[in-house]
Amino acid sequence: MSALNPENFEFSTDAIMVERATSELRYGRPVLISEGARKLAAVAIDCVAPSLYDQFAAVVGDRHQLLLTAPRAQRLGLPLAQDVITPLAGVGFDEAARLSYALGAEAPQQWQPADMLARQSAELARLALLLPAMVVADVSAQAEKFGGCCEIAASRLKGADVARQRFERVVRTRVPLKDLGDADFVVFRGGLAQKDQVAIIVGNPDVTATVPIRIHSSCLTGDLCGSLKCDCGDQLRNGLTLLRQAGGGVLLYLDQEGRGTGIGAKMRAYGYQHLGLDTIDADAELGLSEDHRRYEAAVAMLRDLGIAKVAVYTNNPSKIAALRAGGILVDARAAVIGRVTAENQNYLRTKTLRAGHMLDLDKLVAAE
Repeated sequence: MSALNPENFEFSTDAIMVERATSELRYGRPVLISEGARKLAAVAIDCVAPSLYDQFAAVVGDRHQLLLTAPRAQRLGLPLAQDVITPLAGVGFDEAARLSYALGAEAPQQWQPADMLARQSAELARLALLLPAMVVADVSAQAEKFGGCCEIAASRLKGADVARQRFERVVRTRVPLKDLGDADFVVFRGGLAQKDQVAIIVGNPDVTATVPIRIHSSCLTGDLCGSLKCDCGDQLRNGLTLLRQAGGGVLLYLDQEGRGTGIGAKMRAYGYQHLGLDTIDADAELGLSEDHRRYEAAVAMLRDLGIAKVAVYTNNPSKIAALRAGGILVDARAAVIGRVTAENQNYLRTKTLRAGHMLDLDKLVAAE
């Protein structure tokens, strides 16, 4: 039997390399990002052990630098609205971590705009669900010292839209739901790390007509634990009820906690919110943009289910734009309202005033 040839498989080489590189970052090990003869070694502050940080600094001769994304740089008071790098010579792990995401950190005295490879390291961290604070060093002249590390070409990162990988249906099973009756749970698998995404079909929607849907991103604290800091749990349950009242529809439950930043970053941001920051400024302190969610999985699931036209229950215009960009016809939009509480009023106001969500918050608060 001849040896297996990887070229005969329908695997995306770009996706495979991204999967490997993100896994290595999460293990706290260096990854090489290359373009031509240039090679940049990178480790994530979010995962690297202090001892490995020190080893990294020693190997590169203290020429390592810290990448700070534009949101973090602006929170530190730097004048450029773009990613920057600052030297770390003589800077220990704790100080580097403080500069990366701590409240009240002083702005670095030396910094410069980040080049393309350094910026790509932050994109790799985002895909790995890590804070985008990266320790980087140009190791083009000493790449042999990192010979055992995973290497990924920058072109693969720029060209590999991992979220667009094929999603495969795994199983469809009936589940009886409280107050809603029977629903079908359809599990799809795909995307980065082959995550499982779930379509919950309520009632018997006519897929040849306009189908009521809701796209709901996972929220451990709100959906499962009833957190009062957001309205996610209410939106999940009210959304399912609205689909039933509409005669049937589909709720797409996407695994993208913390607006796509992961549970670790979300809990850090919660801590900053307890100190008075709103949700967007709290994420910016961590170097994150206001919303990292993607909706290609939702489009792929709708297509598999034979749904081309939808009426969307949402307050978020970005979801409507993503559906239309994916070729799904959006015929109508209706709001999904959760309970307004003293704990989530500021959160809802921020989503309305700063993130463009379509909520009449003053009317909601007045009704309480």
